[in-house]
Amino acid sequence: MEVTNVTEFEAIAKEKLPKMVYDYYASGAEDQWTLKENRNAFSRILFRPRILIDVSKIDMSTTVLGFKISMPIMIAPTAMQKMAHPEGEYATARAASAAGTIMTLSSWATSSVEEVASTGPGIRFFQLYVYKDRNVVAQLVRRAEKAGFKAIALTVDTPRLGRREADIKNRFTLPPYLTLKNFEGLDLGKMDQADDSGLASYVAGQIDRTLSWQVTKKCHSKFRKTMLLLLPLLFGSKQARIAITSGAAGIIVSNHGARQLDYVPATIVALEEVVKAARGQVPVFLDGGVRRGTDVFKALALGASGIFIGRPVVFSLAAEGEAGVRKALQMMRDEFELTMALSGCRSLQEITRSHIVADWDTPRVVPRL
Repeated sequence: MEVTNVTEFEAIAKEKLPKMVYDYYASGAEDQWTLKENRNAFSRILFRPRILIDVSKIDMSTTVLGFKISMPIMIAPTAMQKMAHPEGEYATARAASAAGTIMTLSSWATSSVEEVASTGPGIRFFQLYVYKDRNVVAQLVRRAEKAGFKAIALTVDTPRLGRREADIKNRFTLPPYLTLKNFEGLDLGKMDQADDSGLASYVAGQIDRTLSWQVTKKCHSKFRKTMLLLLPLLFGSKQARIAITSGAAGIIVSNHGARQLDYVPATIVALEEVVKAARGQVPVFLDGGVRRGTDVFKALALGASGIFIGRPVVFSLAAEGEAGVRKALQMMRDEFELTMALSGCRSLQEITRSHIVADWDTPRVVPRL
């Protein structure tokens, strides 16, 4: 089957992967309303294109936290990628580097920070969970820094794991031939078979439920000389302001792939409030539901400085390995470039709020002629 957009990789991945693995990547929390809404909300934003503009040259390049990348499309942290393909995070890292964009490595990767760094040059961020053992946290950050990672994406929405019913039904656990490579040699227990989800049991035993803004500030003060801090949060102008005063160099509007609390808003709906609260002091990024170049444009029109994609990466990885991830990134890039051209935008700076209309906008009264 010829793949013409990134969504089509999912069907191929579903055929190739064991049910437990596919369900882990694909499913969301509880009723999965937010999972569906992350996609559906994009369809409620329409374009207002400009015409008769010379779009023979289009520049999609941008700078993220001081690092130049080829396009505002980056790779989100997705755990345990060797379940999808034997090369796992190695393949994803090489594909991101070839595309000239950023890869974010999960704490729960099946390749270590050192192994990913060994694939060659590239701009890489590291996603961090705060463990009860703070020495483990400090060690992870030091290793990521030494391996050349440029920023920490501190996950703050997981004091407990969301109720992922597919994982419960499947008794999800990491296959025995794989390990969480960043934790090898540390006495942190294993992700064993459990009565529900092995991952949920692991999180309950290891992740710090006392994580607060005060702890976040301490993390920033400890690592600010070496690593930039990105904070994923969902919505709320107050939370955005606290994130900035806590030292965040950027904010990622995220609902954890709709895998934590169900019935929270889609990230694209929550985005604009956070952008306004940030007041241009720090960049705001979007994570969640992006499958098309048109989605990227809509996010930037609402004020995002860039977007992250997760599931399209693991599904394309499962389908075709490194070549699949390269293809997915190229398709997203091509679609985004086409959307810019058809909207009359030659650079990211020319994408404005007036290029879209959303269903939550104040209705405009059209005067009678």
